Amino acid sequence: MKIITNNSLVVEKFDGRYEVEYIEGDFLQILNTCRNYVHNKYKLLTHPLAGSIKPNETPYKSIMIDDVEELDTDSLLLIEKAIETTKKFQNNFKTPLWTDTVLEDFKVIDFDLMKNVIETVNYYVK
Repeated sequence: MKIITNNSLVVEKFDGRYEVEYIEGDFLQILNTCRNYVHNKYKLLTHPLAGSIKPNETPYKSIMIDDVEELDTDSLLLIEKAIETTKKFQNNFKTPLWTDTVLEDFKVIDFDLMKNVIETVNYYVK
């Protein structure tokens, strides 16, 4: 299991217990990185657009993936659709220049989504 993220809070809380790859990039770069992994025989363990925050509202995204034996076409279709949706949202409405307080809130939301997934699949999280 690997977490792809641009959220420093996710790295801080999970790195060392799980494989975490930090990407210095935006929401779309996380999706593109995950698509590259899917092409290299990984599957999505979390939905790329999970949560109720639109992809043009938050700059942070964490996605859990895992390696598999062959190309997972469901994951490929899902990540391609997520990229298309994100581009549509970002073309129509740019991500606002949030205050540091709001950005920290978005980090916590993204972290909490990942923490809940890990707990659901019976991984141990403090």
